[in-house]
Amino acid sequence: MIFDIITLFPEIINSYCACSIVKRGVERGIIKVNPYNLRDYSTDKHKKVDDTPYGGGGGMVLACQSVFDCYNAIKKEENFEFILLTPQGEPYNQKIAVELSKKKQLILLCGHYEGFDERIRIGLNPREISIGDYVLTGGELGALVILDSVSRNLEGFLGYDKCALADSFSSDLSGLLEYPHYTKPRDFRGLKVPEVLLNGNHKEISEFRQQESLKRTKKRRPDLL
Repeated sequence: MIFDIITLFPEIINSYCACSIVKRGVERGIIKVNPYNLRDYSTDKHKKVDDTPYGGGGGMVLACQSVFDCYNAIKKEENFEFILLTPQGEPYNQKIAVELSKKKQLILLCGHYEGFDERIRIGLNPREISIGDYVLTGGELGALVILDSVSRNLEGFLGYDKCALADSFSSDLSGLLEYPHYTKPRDFRGLKVPEVLLNGNHKEISEFRQQESLKRTKKRRPDLL
């Protein structure tokens, strides 16, 4: 799967993709990540990509020219999605992550400054996505959230594909929060592993985990029930 990320700070993208499971996914050829520096497409002699807003007001606005030219320079696969990261977008969740994992290519536009020239939305018609009800200084973190969460759903990315199916909000848990996990030792400072996890009865273990998932969701996120 290809992730083309339009950004003012490609070093942020490169740094994240050089670590951990994402790095392994790149090395195995499961994902390919291409950061595009927006300034490389600016026609301004100072590589400027923003300007003051018409009508006044504080901050700077990301201008059209470099965004349009960069987007048009990216080779499009037959099955791709163009996404604009913005707090005004649809709330991101696991369902969307799974949906996007079926695509061949994601083109992600990271915003900065006060926002985008509205003609970027009108002319390029991106899908607008928000990773939460808060505002960041740039869209790079949002792009990396999507890259990471989508990649987890690709075959072979995690090494053991069933891991993703048991995550919180996953289809195997009917969209509920994940059940608690335990590892060795059995007794740590008087805190013991539940006996049901030690008896080897897979049916009982499965039932226990389902009950714990439901209990945890009811307590922490009743809106999911």
